[in-house]
Amino acid sequence: MGQPRCFWLPFVAALGLMALVLHAQQAPTFRAGTKIVPLFVTVTDETRRLVPGLAREDFEILDDDKPQAVSVFSREILPVTVVVMLDTSGSMTANIRLVRQGAEAFFLRMLPHDRGRAGAFNDKIQLVSEMTGDRDELVSSLEDVDFGNGTRLYDAVGAALDELKGVDGRRVVLVFTDGDDTASKTRFGTVLERARIEETMVYAIGLESNYFDGQRQVRTRPDPSLRKLADETGGGYFELKRTDQLTSTFTRVSEELHSQYVLGFSPEARDGKLHRLEVRVKRPGMKARARKSYVAS
Repeated sequence: MGQPRCFWLPFVAALGLMALVLHAQQAPTFRAGTKIVPLFVTVTDETRRLVPGLAREDFEILDDDKPQAVSVFSREILPVTVVVMLDTSGSMTANIRLVRQGAEAFFLRMLPHDRGRAGAFNDKIQLVSEMTGDRDELVSSLEDVDFGNGTRLYDAVGAALDELKGVDGRRVVLVFTDGDDTASKTRFGTVLERARIEETMVYAIGLESNYFDGQRQVRTRPDPSLRKLADETGGGYFELKRTDQLTSTFTRVSEELHSQYVLGFSPEARDGKLHRLEVRVKRPGMKARARKSYVAS
């Protein structure tokens, strides 16, 4: 009986070592109630190119201006769950085909473990797909978006947050509009507070466009609050003046989401208050973009 024991012990030890190595290589998963504050960080250089290959030592996290130890670091591409909401109000009638093409480009670049849902807004909120990882289903659902009057922008972001509530991992709202909010029941401050508390990243694409309102040509400007919503939650804001930039911008959002660094730290206090956050890159000429606050609940 001694010989088989000598054979199996090294084998079992090797299996244990492999399990430890595989566990160490797994990308971090953040769930509700975790004591780690997660940060999904986009790093760009002076020409706005995405910067890969940085190490833990290249980053600094400040919690209310106090440096924090980076207890979690990963360059792994983590799955993303995203709700895409498109403005289909009357001003978008001439440009809806190009907006669909942009959203299609985004969905086609989803990775196997990503999940998404497509929706639209005008004077109503419309979700045209289920939450799914099926890219073909998401693309085909874009043909079902409908037009309407009014722009319920904040209500649309709120509806997207509802769809992401309780989802583990990275939660993202990607919203497109060419105008101001005109008809929402939800206030901007409510949407911003929810995105902070629910740790959801908002990306926003705004477009300046021209349309005929029945009497004259009107020049639209995207809602100025979108930039603040994106900045506060760590997403990106892109304001476009030409429709031919739509597809490349939707593609850029996908590239950023699949190029982010994952950082985390353990907060010193759980005081229920809003804390200001800042992430810095120690290398010159590089800029980090991440959410600017968290609630230490």
